[in-house]
Amino acid sequence: MVMLVPLRRFQDGRGWFAETYNDHRFAELGIDVTFRQDNHVTSYAAGVLRGLHFQRPPHGQAKLVRCVRGRIWDVAVDVRAGSPTYGRWAAVELTAENGLSLYVPIGYAHGYLTIEAGAEVAYKVSDLHAPDCEGGIAWDDPTLALPWPLPAGPPLLSDKDRILPAFKDFESPFAYDGRPLTPLGS
Repeated sequence: MVMLVPLRRFQDGRGWFAETYNDHRFAELGIDVTFRQDNHVTSYAAGVLRGLHFQRPPHGQAKLVRCVRGRIWDVAVDVRAGSPTYGRWAAVELTAENGLSLYVPIGYAHGYLTIEAGAEVAYKVSDLHAPDCEGGIAWDDPTLALPWPLPAGPPLLSDKDRILPAFKDFESPFAYDGRPLTPLGS
């Protein structure tokens, strides 16, 4: 399930230390995933929108996302065939200060919007990048009606993101695992 994971910070007069990933702690939370690749992204401006992305099987990717500089609005959309929460989404503001990570399992489309210029995002994925398995859904799909907190004007998009298909035209390659999307923090 999509889940918020707070960092435990140890702070003193010098600053703070946080363990951002520990496989034993994550397994206790129900996240029993082997991560295979780390990614780090910088967005130069506020209003950069990346998504909604996924990788199809056999190279589906679970993600563990955190903002290490600035602020982003991060969203996960349930795209698992047969899920009672198919097409529903969960979103959260991730910041360098709030110390939250968002766990996004396989079977969810993922995207985020930078709220501040210079935002940096670091995330782990459970499979290597496989260009032939890339997929996505239009960020502005009216069926999903995501309330992106856009600054004035349209978002900055990649050429790929400008032509992603509508949700109504999407045929999911993901199977429902019996765990519906639940509100974050529950």
